[in-house]
Amino acid sequence: MNPYPLAHSWPLFERDQRFDLGRVFDWDDAPASDLAIDAAALAAQGIGVWDCDLSDGSLTWSAAVYDLFGLPQGRRVPRVIPVSLYAEPSRAAMERLRAYAIKHRRGFTLDVEILPANGGHRWLRLAAAPLCVDRKPVRLRGFKRDVSHDYS
Repeated sequence: MNPYPLAHSWPLFERDQRFDLGRVFDWDDAPASDLAIDAAALAAQGIGVWDCDLSDGSLTWSAAVYDLFGLPQGRRVPRVIPVSLYAEPSRAAMERLRAYAIKHRRGFTLDVEILPANGGHRWLRLAAAPLCVDRKPVRLRGFKRDVSHDYS
């Protein structure tokens, strides 16, 4: 169990200050498949990149996110599947912060407990921010980092 879970909402203009990975993350409105990051280097640190199209809920994940959730890589995953793998208190907190972030155009950071499809449990640090077009959120994009292990 994570004795010090993190939950924090922050304004979008602070994303580079609040999100230490912001320096390597392409925060523009480019498609998730065009993210300019080194996914393998991030995966070695237990970090996965994800993107959610808010118009239809479709997800785009790096290989590390599939691994974190214990799901087969490359397969289309409807959002309902990973959401069902969150421990209930974490799922409820994530859904509240996600809705708040979208409604108020704010980023958020949250520690969540998940029950991967391949067994066990782990704690992830979820960091996300909406991408807006004409002040309207169109995507939610971020990182999931395994905080159950020490990757230093």
